[in-house]
Amino acid sequence: MKMLTVENVSKTYGEKQLFNDISFTISEKERVGLIGINGTGKSSLLKIIAGVDIADEGKIITAKDYSIAYLDQQPELDSDKSVLEQVFHGEAPILKLMREYEKTLMDLEQFPADAKVQEQLFQLQRQMDALNAWDASTNAKSILMKLGIEDFTKKIGELSGGQKKRVALAQVLIAEPDLLILDEPTNHLDFDSVKWLEEYLSRYSGSILLVTHDRYFLDRVANRMFELDGGNLYSYKGNYAAFLEAKAIREENEAATFEKRKNLFRRELEWIRRGAKARTTKQKARIQRFEELDEKVASGKPSSEKLDISLNGSRLGKQVFELKDGSKRYAEKTILNHFDLLVKPGDRIGIIGRNGAGKSTLLNILAQRIPLDEGEFIMGQTVKIAYYTQESEDMDENKRMIEYIKETAEIVETSDGKTISAAQMLERFLFPPFTHGTPIRKLSGGEKRRLYLLKLLMTAPNVLLLDEPTNDLDTQTLTVLEDYLEEFPGVVITVSHDRYFLDKVAEQLLVLRGEGNIDSFYGNYTEYLEKETALEAVKTVKVSTPAPKAPEKEKKKRMSFKEKKEWEEIDEVIAKTEAKIEEVSEELGKSGSDFTKAQELMKQEAELNEKLEYLIERWSYLAELAENE
Repeated sequence: MKMLTVENVSKTYGEKQLFNDISFTISEKERVGLIGINGTGKSSLLKIIAGVDIADEGKIITAKDYSIAYLDQQPELDSDKSVLEQVFHGEAPILKLMREYEKTLMDLEQFPADAKVQEQLFQLQRQMDALNAWDASTNAKSILMKLGIEDFTKKIGELSGGQKKRVALAQVLIAEPDLLILDEPTNHLDFDSVKWLEEYLSRYSGSILLVTHDRYFLDRVANRMFELDGGNLYSYKGNYAAFLEAKAIREENEAATFEKRKNLFRRELEWIRRGAKARTTKQKARIQRFEELDEKVASGKPSSEKLDISLNGSRLGKQVFELKDGSKRYAEKTILNHFDLLVKPGDRIGIIGRNGAGKSTLLNILAQRIPLDEGEFIMGQTVKIAYYTQESEDMDENKRMIEYIKETAEIVETSDGKTISAAQMLERFLFPPFTHGTPIRKLSGGEKRRLYLLKLLMTAPNVLLLDEPTNDLDTQTLTVLEDYLEEFPGVVITVSHDRYFLDKVAEQLLVLRGEGNIDSFYGNYTEYLEKETALEAVKTVKVSTPAPKAPEKEKKKRMSFKEKKEWEEIDEVIAKTEAKIEEVSEELGKSGSDFTKAQELMKQEAELNEKLEYLIERWSYLAELAENE
């Protein structure tokens, strides 16, 4: 059984320590989701494991034949290569063969009568047969098409940023390594592609380590969660929902410990202020204990820091936006075709559709950045827009954070009527005081997006236009942003591929189907999907289906004496098995580079999991019998 072990790894970036002395193991077929606030070092940890970056201390241990493929958040590709050449780029013999085969195919299209090219193609076909490379080639093209890339001969330099990310994703998926490392794989994917990727990764035979803001994706793909918080790494069994529950329990326990420590600290502080009359050994020990407590209370925190978005907005009148008979075209592509839209105060609108359907164009029209070809656009006099674009357009990366924020306002008003400084606002957005003088260029991608969001919200808008706001923001920031939007008294119009975000934010959807066709749906995204699925099911039902036979009534089976006894004891047996699995898992985490011990523990864990699966199936069967008693 193949596995990867991380032992005592530490990494510092400038003056900031990202993580300190962390250790963990990723076993075969584990699908691990890594989360944490932007800037805690998620991408840095992925790069260290992938061998792209080097840790300050610690080591990564794997078997000699262990293979890793890494998808960077912003992959660097060769602009001169075609899509297929890039996808087949690699040193594995099968990839080299497929590259040569695809190149010869293109040569044959140019010189169909060239006998030398024909012979070369024949020889390559024989090698493809020998290595069974046809399946790999077909799989590569299938993956590209599922990700929305259909022109395989197009040069990488001619692709958009989103298309490049999808080509890079296809490249690592085709490699089928022992460990697949993915940094924000759902960015730039439409709903259909995300759904396909979910299913693909759920069936993947190797291990997966991924960072993503898509919480539905995490919930459906991950079976283990890592959290980077305050330089430490916490491990949780299960998916995103299980993580939320386990983290809440951990924070409650930490808060209780912190409160006890504070109470003890107060008593010790009282004693130290009174002063010790004599410096006995006992008193010296007590002074030492006070100093230790002082350090712990100063560095401790009752729970994770919380992002605070509680800014005031401007008053909004009755009129917001109105589009009358609006049309917009680019060359032969129609975005709007005599489209009418009335946006009212309090509206929460999500804009969805395939990539290239014109979602961002519609937002730009509403923001008055792009004019209509035909029709009329009316905007209310009191409308004050904050437009969160996919790029942080006005961000001078040489400026320091505090300077950038003060460009908007030195002082802002919060929703509870208080006034606070720009520096205090930065703190509320989880930027500690010692970082305020940091040049923007030194921030992580996610930290830059959080800073950009803060600046926009400080303008006190009453209409928020959000273009893919979930890209590059961490799950904690997104959760707080969603809560803010729920209380926001103005209008929210958002383009997003994030299903979880749309479910929480949107109450109405504009569905761009291409060629200027736009449908309206009242409800959230999950409700829309349910309706679409039901319509598809109706379409696929055959016109003539034989009438189903009336099922014969089954005689209800009753429990035997032995089954009754088993039913009484099975809950306890399941609990003991789960406890044993937890115990073995902890031992496995501590096994470090002792591969012999790790192999034994992994075998034991697999057997216990198999037993637990049987017990749960048995519990379901006995529960049904118990209902008949």
